[in-house]
Amino acid sequence: MNVDFEKYLQLEDDLRRYRKALNEALEIMLDQEVSNYPIFILHQQELEMGVKLIESGPETGIWSVHASSLEEFVVKRLIEEDKILEFQTIYKNHPNQFCIFVLSELGAQFIYYPRTDQLYTEYGNLN
Repeated sequence: MNVDFEKYLQLEDDLRRYRKALNEALEIMLDQEVSNYPIFILHQQELEMGVKLIESGPETGIWSVHASSLEEFVVKRLIEEDKILEFQTIYKNHPNQFCIFVLSELGAQFIYYPRTDQLYTEYGNLN
């Protein structure tokens, strides 16, 4: 089996485990008007961005998760100002999905993952 595909399957498995926590965090961020564009960051290294939601470990899987936002991504220059409107358009086209920024040995990418158990995942790329 392809190594990249195996890593994707591991990510998919961990995201299922995190779904409840991500839904709760998303609702809080929207209700408290933290951002209209919450972004969850999945990573396996130290990260000084966003607010830590889940720490990797035997019970939680190999990923740590931080909650962030479009606004923080712009401030940290991960999304350039001339790409904000494009990002917002893509984001709004995925109303029932989480926007997840995955940092791994395969690189950094945005993934839109269903908030409920569905059989597909869509990708978005703003590079």
